[in-house]
Amino acid sequence: MIRLGLLLLILPPLMMLGLYFWELGDVRACQLDGGHWDYVASVCRDSPQEFASWLERAPFFVNGGMMTAVVGLVLCMAGLVQRRKTA
Repeated sequence: MIRLGLLLLILPPLMMLGLYFWELGDVRACQLDGGHWDYVASVCRDSPQEFASWLERAPFFVNGGMMTAVVGLVLCMAGLVQRRKTA
């Protein structure tokens, strides 16, 4: 139970960080080219664009990832509290 909990606790935030930095690389490349990043369409444009956070663009992904991490935390705590059964 602890292993599954740790997996669910650690993987979702790491995936979200990985995708965040991947997108940040595209944003920085666009800015270095003199453009403006369109967060909704994920393309570089010539005119300034409004910022849209991840929570606005992918609420299921963000909320689902955080809820999965909370479930992983609960599983870890339950696994630590549970007594080991001796044979």
